[in-house]
Amino acid sequence: MAITTEQIKELRDATGISVMQCKKALEEAGGDMEKALAILKEKSAEIAAKKSDREATAGFVAKAEKPGAGILLALRCETDFVAKNSDFVTLAQTLAQMALEKGKDVAEQAAPELLSGAVQKLGENVKLGEIASVEAPIVGSYVHDGHTGIMVGLSAGTEALARDIAMHIAAMNPEDTAALLAQPFVKNGEMTIEALLTSSQATVVKFIRVTTAQ
Repeated sequence: MAITTEQIKELRDATGISVMQCKKALEEAGGDMEKALAILKEKSAEIAAKKSDREATAGFVAKAEKPGAGILLALRCETDFVAKNSDFVTLAQTLAQMALEKGKDVAEQAAPELLSGAVQKLGENVKLGEIASVEAPIVGSYVHDGHTGIMVGLSAGTEALARDIAMHIAAMNPEDTAALLAQPFVKNGEMTIEALLTSSQATVVKFIRVTTAQ
């Protein structure tokens, strides 16, 4: 059975996998689109298994927020080139949003299938890193260069204040809340973080740091 350009395009649009791989899958499936999808899914898993031992030292930290809660998620790959790829970034954001809306466990269960497809599409080992969450009345975050994400939960104040403190944490790297409160605020060295929070009648409920480093 002759495989048409339209069939190949349809399969490529559905999977994002190369034209050649889509053509081969359709030929193997005798033009049956569902069978071709199953073939590509199986090959994705095989490719992912073969590349799973390769070091994934680059990546992207995605964030997802809603009133009262937030998620930071690290997705790892082998090179900065892939870390900046729009498909890779979108996958990280999709998993972060899934974790926020449906829970960390759901995102972790969905990850293997999504990641094996990404491995076939991107040609690199792709691994799910840390997923961390914050629940607080006010949540703000800051991601530095896509590699390090900070999220801060406050008892009161504004998202802008929480984001400022997240930026401070990214710059000053405090080990815990006590060392954080004692530090001079990076935007105003004459004021400590504790004084900044007091001026807004706020306290730090929790802060998290997620990086792409292993």
